[in-house]
Amino acid sequence: MNLVLDFGNTHIKAGLFDKNQLLEKKIFENLDNLLSGLDHFKNIKKCLVASVTDAHQAVLPNLSSHFETFIFTSQSGTPLKNLYKSANTLGSDRLAAAVGAHNFYPDRNVLTIDVGTCIKYNFVNEQNEYLGGAISPGIKMRLKAMHDYTHALPDLFFNENYNKLVGENTNESLLSGAQLGAAAEVDDTITRYRLIYPNLQTVLTGGDSSYLCKQLKNRFFANQNILLYGLNAILNLTFEK
Repeated sequence: MNLVLDFGNTHIKAGLFDKNQLLEKKIFENLDNLLSGLDHFKNIKKCLVASVTDAHQAVLPNLSSHFETFIFTSQSGTPLKNLYKSANTLGSDRLAAAVGAHNFYPDRNVLTIDVGTCIKYNFVNEQNEYLGGAISPGIKMRLKAMHDYTHALPDLFFNENYNKLVGENTNESLLSGAQLGAAAEVDDTITRYRLIYPNLQTVLTGGDSSYLCKQLKNRFFANQNILLYGLNAILNLTFEK
């Protein structure tokens, strides 16, 4: 069994795999929840940890005492050829998401869009080369920034059910700008990629992707666990080496 752990900006996601099959996914709110929940996973032989923070450092000794543990960085081996010009600054989550999409669509032009704290665009061409993409503020970040950087705008929560284009009051105007604005950005980005790569496959993932799935006009494949699949593929490759 493989255990993969994704330490994100907000949560810790865990995936239990048997070869290439995802058997179980759990989300932990903090390190204490993770450590208390480790005993839930049985028969694990190896573990891969990816983190966009340093939080994983505190639990590495505990993980290593349970099973063989590897740390994934942008310098680790993957099924993709990494052509990113500043590979040492590439977030492991971006590369892992691209590998996860490649796992479903090898030898294809694939744009992976991970909608979380930030919206991350990652492009792999049909030669299986990771080229890069873009990063923009996520939906919650957009709402928070408008409150933090102004005097009077309210601090609003993300509303999964909001879909009105014309905001009829300040709260609705903020939601329309942040949420439908993010959807318009994603849709237009997909369209621009399609102009260059007509046979493009788009993959949507991330915590807030369920909202965008209802807003986009372009075709896409949605899978909330793309990053976990990518980490599992990388762990299998690491163990083979």
